[in-house]
Amino acid sequence: MKKLFAFGFGIVGFAVANAHAAAVFVDLGTAGPFAVLAGSTVTNTGLTTINGRLGVAPGSMITGRPLEVVAEDTSRASDAAASQAQSDLATAYDFAAGETSNFNLTGTDLGGLTLTPGVYTFASSAQLTGKLTLDGQGDPNAVFLFQIGSTLTTAGSSSVVSANGGTGGSVFFQVGSSATLGANTAFEGSILALTSITLNAGSTIGCGRALARNGVVTLNTSTVSIDTASCETATVNGAGGTNSGGGGTAVPEPASLAGLTIGLFGLGLARRPKK
Repeated sequence: MKKLFAFGFGIVGFAVANAHAAAVFVDLGTAGPFAVLAGSTVTNTGLTTINGRLGVAPGSMITGRPLEVVAEDTSRASDAAASQAQSDLATAYDFAAGETSNFNLTGTDLGGLTLTPGVYTFASSAQLTGKLTLDGQGDPNAVFLFQIGSTLTTAGSSSVVSANGGTGGSVFFQVGSSATLGANTAFEGSILALTSITLNAGSTIGCGRALARNGVVTLNTSTVSIDTASCETATVNGAGGTNSGGGGTAVPEPASLAGLTIGLFGLGLARRPKK
């Protein structure tokens, strides 16, 4: 009986820990169709392509053509649709900020990491230098949420890559102030920034959005697309995809790791010799 109890304790501990491991999808509401949404102004330099809606509210300035909006014929500046999208963005932002964190990455550069689904928190700023691989572990609905206390900054030519079935459509960066993508950054996921978002020359957001609540979205020969169907996936350390995610440091989702520890502890109790 003692062996069965200890073994059961290990299994239950593992299951309970994993029950709280998953990040919850962030519902953007009417902000979802917007590839670019700003609070005050959208400004552009060079030829930029937006696959999705373009909007500003409560501001009304959209400057710096040429700017091609693929999926929407008209830009929405201070109209009812943009205003409602901003309201829904505020709700989504607060929801994302309130999700329970699985892992604290404060002070860790995201470059070179391979992360599994979950909620990752930075108490202050977050930096990406190089490639961040998001391993969906075979789940096309795997959710990744990054809670960033202040700024998000990427170095030039950095990238966010989905692997093993994940897509940028389920990746969210909740940013406490402003986000800046360095030149030629290839980014995936939706940025929900309290203030402003800047895409430097040649930087792109695929399978995601640039959504700024209060400030400016600045574009420079950029591409922003919400089209998740075009999101590239691949196998980490293996063939079969266009983006191989090898070479990163695997970071296990912490709640799962805790569950595994509890499970092994239970098994250890079960194997203790009788006295």
